[in-house]
Amino acid sequence: MSDPPRAPAVMPRLRRDHFIDLRPFAVSPAFTRLWIGSTLAGLGGQLTIVAVMLHVYELTGDTFAVSMVAVAGLVPMIIAGLYGGMLADAFDRRLVAMLAAVVTFASTLLLAVLAWAQLETVVWLYVLSVVNSAANSIVGATKSAITPRLIPRDLLPAAAALQGITVGIMVMAGPALAGVLVAFAGYAWTYSIDVLLMTTLFLGLWTLPSIKPEGEIVKPGVESLRDGLRFLRRAGNIRLQYILDIIAMTFGHPLALFPAIGAVLLGGGAITTGVLTASIAAGAFFSSLFSGPIGRVRHHGIGIQRAIQVFGAATVVFGLVLLAAQLGWFAPAVVDEDHANLALIALAMVALAITGAADNVSAIYRSTMMQAAVPDAMRGRLQGIFTVVVAGGPRIGALYAGTVATFTALWFPPLLGGFVIVGLVGLLVRLSPGFRAYDAQHPVP
Repeated sequence: MSDPPRAPAVMPRLRRDHFIDLRPFAVSPAFTRLWIGSTLAGLGGQLTIVAVMLHVYELTGDTFAVSMVAVAGLVPMIIAGLYGGMLADAFDRRLVAMLAAVVTFASTLLLAVLAWAQLETVVWLYVLSVVNSAANSIVGATKSAITPRLIPRDLLPAAAALQGITVGIMVMAGPALAGVLVAFAGYAWTYSIDVLLMTTLFLGLWTLPSIKPEGEIVKPGVESLRDGLRFLRRAGNIRLQYILDIIAMTFGHPLALFPAIGAVLLGGGAITTGVLTASIAAGAFFSSLFSGPIGRVRHHGIGIQRAIQVFGAATVVFGLVLLAAQLGWFAPAVVDEDHANLALIALAMVALAITGAADNVSAIYRSTMMQAAVPDAMRGRLQGIFTVVVAGGPRIGALYAGTVATFTALWFPPLLGGFVIVGLVGLLVRLSPGFRAYDAQHPVP
């Protein structure tokens, strides 16, 4: 197949409203098929992720064993993301994504077969979940490098906003649906539904034309990775957005505290943990739904700064809500897993929804900057390096929140972290005039 035709650099906007820009669907049927496949496959992937954790807990009764599912997959996921980015910069990206998707499909299918045969073991669940997450890292890095070849540059923010819709659907609906399916249908049916949904990703990838990287091709290996790192050292705007994201995720990602918050501070137990987590995803979803004005902003560096500072301010508010709970404001006579402080839970949900919305707006600008400013031959490797940021930031954040809360109180890490985010992001951007001056019409890495 031949490379997809280049779309015009600028597409007229028919409606200037606040709703999500759907022109990528009209401009590129290939992008539409890939988006539908990615959304449905991502929803299925969430089913399997949650089902595996529930499955491990049922077999072991050990929460540490459940947490190790994520820990075991971290290093393979990072390595696979880095190597997948190098593959995407050296070979036909459609073929790389297809082969990685086959591995994901096979691991999920084997999970389903083992569950139907009642031969599943903890070791198998660990191994197959690690394989699944590693292969998905390659698919993700490759798809991100494919997107700019399917739609014109001025529609990249709209494409990123549509990705926010995908993530919102996955995170809001996936865990809840997984719990219902496991409870009423069992693990075998849950894994099998993921297998069925996974086939839609193949449809989106199979119908793509051949998409070979443009520019100088570097054979995958150490030198290719060094080449990507050398480019990143020269690309001040891309490097700073990585740093800003790490700051946000380190000091404003208190998810590790949610179980304790639900148990002893706000009450409500696991239900409170679930609604607090879902609030973040809901914020991301609705910010994408009303993302129309985002595509009209040219200064993406300023957009990233302001979005992350709003994220930090909302994190401060979340910390203040927890402080109010510590002081007993609006609390019922007893606060425990069966008695919740509903007023403060509602306020906490609003604050977390704002963090989710702000983080999604930042992600739209960051994704657009990376896809527009990075040369095509380097996009896969930069996306692979970003995998390290995405995978490592929240885990560093969990370490920060857990450690600080151990020596202080549950409300202190988000309160302190929010102020650190607002101040540190403002300082770093102030010291980076090129980042402040970044113009989407003339992207400079």
